[in-house]
Amino acid sequence: MTRRRTPRTSVIRLTTGNAARTLSHPFARREPVLALDFGATSVLVTTNGPVTVADLEFARQLAREAHRFARSMERSFYGLPDGHGVAA
Repeated sequence: MTRRRTPRTSVIRLTTGNAARTLSHPFARREPVLALDFGATSVLVTTNGPVTVADLEFARQLAREAHRFARSMERSFYGLPDGHGVAA
């Protein structure tokens, strides 16, 4: 992930639980939507028109970071160390 160029002005923390889920909505004739549901709150990730190279790179970055997040959660759940130099 690249460094932030602008300072963060606010943070929204959405925690997982029984009501948390993710759904991918691929559509044949419009841009796909990724839904992140946290009970009564939903975050929809999509584009603002036809898919661009930047949109595709963002989706790939999101997938990489989600994979890293899942791996860290697994290691934490099983009580294994997580960090640089630790095999995945």
